[in-house]
Formats: sequence, C-alpha cells, structure tokens
Amino acid sequence: MHRRTDEAPLRARVPADVERADRIAFNLTARQLVIVTVTGLVLYAAWTALVTVVPPLIFAACCMPILGAAFFLAVGRRDGISLDVWLLAAWRHRRAPRQLVPSEGPITPAPAWVTTTRGPGDRLPLPAALRLPAKGITADGLIDLGPDGTTGLVAASTVAFGLRTPAEQNGLVAGFARWLHSLDGPAQVLVRAQRVDLTHVADRIIAQAPNLPDPALEDAAVAHAAFLDEVAARRELLHRHVTVAVRSTRSPGNTVHQAAETVRALSGCEVAARVLDPLDAAATLAAALNPSAESSPPRGRPVPEHDESEEL
Repeated sequence: MHRRTDEAPLRARVPADVERADRIAFNLTARQLVIVTVTGLVLYAAWTALVTVVPPLIFAACCMPILGAAFFLAVGRRDGISLDVWLLAAWRHRRAPRQLVPSEGPITPAPAWVTTTRGPGDRLPLPAALRLPAKGITADGLIDLGPDGTTGLVAASTVAFGLRTPAEQNGLVAGFARWLHSLDGPAQVLVRAQRVDLTHVADRIIAQAPNLPDPALEDAAVAHAAFLDEVAARRELLHRHVTVAVRSTRSPGNTVHQAAETVRALSGCEVAARVLDPLDAAATLAAALNPSAESSPPRGRPVPEHDESEEL
C-alpha cells in the first residue's frame, strides 16, 4: 500500500492567549477580582466612617477617580502583561542596583579618604553583587540551579521544513508533537544567530591544499578558499545555534534521562542532536552572555545533514 504524497499539510491552531489566567467571575481573573474587591472594601470602610461628616455626593465624586484607577489597574495591560504586574516590575527595576559585579561576599566600601569630583562629602555608590541563577555545571554537563533543580542542554540542528513534501512535513510535525507530549517538565528552545568568521576555514584549506594528490584538486581548494574570503567580505555571515533546555526539580538523574529522551525524540524529526558535555555547556552559557561575539559553532555541536542553503 503506497502512501499518498499529495496530502494536505497538518495545521494546528495555537491560541495567542494560551497562558491567559482563568476567568473567575464577571470575566475577571482572581488577581483582578482581588484588586477591585479590596478597593471596594476600603472605600466602603471609609464611607461608614465618614457618613455623618461628608455628604454622599461629595464622597461619591471623590471615590470615582479611585475606582477608575483601580479598574484601570486591574484590566489594563502593558507589553503583554497586566498593568499591576508591569508596575510592580517597574518599581523593582527602579530600586534595583544599576551596577553589578561578580563577588562571592559583600562589597567592601571605599576608604574614607577616597573622594570624587563633587568634593570630600560625596561618596562613591557601591555596586551590588551579581547573582546568577546558575550555581555551576556538574560532571554530567547539567546546569545546577540550586533549589530550582538542574537543567540539561541539548544542541540540535535545523531542518529544511519548507522544501519537504506535505507528507514529509506531516511526519516532521508528528515527530515534534510526540516530543512535546513526552515532556513532564519545563523545556525551552533557544535559537540564536551568531556572526561567523570564515577566515580560519579558508586558511586551513590553503594550508592543506598542497598535500592533495592531484593538482586539479589543489586548484579547486584554492579557488574554494578564495570564494570563502569573498563571501565573508561581501556578506555578514550568521550561524544558527539551536539549544534545547530541559529542567527538572527532581534528581539530576531524571534530568539526564529527559535530555537523552529529547535526543531520541528529535531524531525522529530528522534533527541531529546531542547532549552537551560540561565543556560545551560552559561554552554555550558564555556565548549566551556575550551574543555579539564572533565565533564558530561550539565544539561538539551537531552538523546539519542537509545543505544550509536549503533553509534560506
């Protein structure tokens, strides 16, 4: 029995508000109800205390701006999040220190004899200690997050999805869906584009060209090195890094198992993947903290089995 290759590709609708909080009453979430209810109770308490002093119309006129502000705070949104959460984050950002430095202990203040350009009475602002969520990297290549568990990193290649037939696309989608259904913890897929310098590749080709067995091969190698130099001079080359992070709050062995299962599941989607060892995990974290640095793919990353030009 032959499988049809002209079948329509699978499509799935993903709602934009998949992480939207549940509506409890009056089309409001629990947080929104708390804000409105607490505001109403405070105003009612104020009314009961001032009922014999303030006329009802004056009290109502004073309450309208407060109720409007509370309602706007409850239902308003900014940058995709609720307004109360946004204001809380802005307040925390305002109070957070602006300068962070790596330090194991408290920051020692400057001596009393140190002065600034403003005069002896001015003190230098002390930087705060930089506290990263990662505590270290284990011998298995896992990122130790302390009380939040451990995270395993899996390097993955890309797939030329648009050039596949509908039947092949359906198979890739089904394989990716199986991986999503197999997850029992948080997972993140990070895709980064990083600048690549091909100079060292061209230099290595030039160095190895005289050792080729045929002069025609040597000429072809030299021409290819010249082509790489020309491409690097005319275009800004980017390399895609795809990293899958799986986290578990259980034992580190469970995280190792999840990372291995991710590699096995992604292989069904024709994705070349491997679990990063400690050196590769450290290099990936360092590259994530310095995304503008020019680099080649980290050691041990899988090379896509298809031509990279197919993805353009």
